[in-house]
Amino acid sequence: MEFAYIPSPSRGVVDLGPIPLRGYAFCIIIGVFVAVWLGNKRWIARGGRPGTVADISVWAVPFGLVGGRLYHVITDYQLYFSDGRDWVDAFKIWEGGLGIWGAIAFGAVGAWIGCRRRGIPLPAWADALAPGIAVAQAIGRWGNWFNQELYGRETDLPWALKITSAEDGRVPGTYHPTFLYESLWCVGVAVLVIWADRRFRLGHGRAFALYVASYCVGRFWIEYMRVDDAHEFLGLRLNNWTALAVFVLAVVYLVVSARTRPGREEVVEPLTGSGVSDGDGVKDKEGEPSDPADTESDSVAADAKSEGAAESAAEKS
Repeated sequence: MEFAYIPSPSRGVVDLGPIPLRGYAFCIIIGVFVAVWLGNKRWIARGGRPGTVADISVWAVPFGLVGGRLYHVITDYQLYFSDGRDWVDAFKIWEGGLGIWGAIAFGAVGAWIGCRRRGIPLPAWADALAPGIAVAQAIGRWGNWFNQELYGRETDLPWALKITSAEDGRVPGTYHPTFLYESLWCVGVAVLVIWADRRFRLGHGRAFALYVASYCVGRFWIEYMRVDDAHEFLGLRLNNWTALAVFVLAVVYLVVSARTRPGREEVVEPLTGSGVSDGDGVKDKEGEPSDPADTESDSVAADAKSEGAAESAAEKS
């Protein structure tokens, strides 16, 4: 007898008049906003300027969405290109299906473009954003709850997830809520990265590498619990092998970077004199653009003062 379980929503969309609000898309959007907000706070604390994280995210987020969708479609191509399937569904991102591996890889490309345009080192920006990405993942996983997907083996635990849908091969019952496990794990990863960054002053991409390695540990055991169809190799799901490979790369980067580039970046955004270059000129410390006329007047005054001092010294001698 079932005494307790986590209910699943009967629908993954709420109609606000003529506008359908899909739970999956809503969670992704909220996650992006939280990641940018937290990343902005951390970037400012490292000496960066307000708004820089958001400006670069304009490049990173679209690239990440495209990459995440591509990874999902490629690794689960049978859902869209097998007999009886409609390939147009591959473009319906709001129905679920984003691979974090593709999202991070393509998002990094977009972030690199944005950072290069601003003259900012990508590793420093990634370090500032790392905990926010983990929190965004934690929020985004609740989109899977709306879609009744990403659950594990059957269980009668009090926190079991109640699946009611019989679509796409689902069998109604109570299962391990692996989406919830991953959501909680990602929150823990964010806390770990923030703590380690404060404790050890991680720099040059090491905070981001710690996030990647920590996430991979959780993703490995959570992926092992899932029961949805997936490609396997040597008894392990494809995402298990991906998590293992990415974990090794992240740990290697942590070790090598700590030896070759210890400490943290002293400057995360380019400076010009006492102001900050924003592509439109130099700003003073208060953030106001410097006036060329004022600069010229100051130079003339300095020259006059210098000439007066020279004449005074000549008279004394």
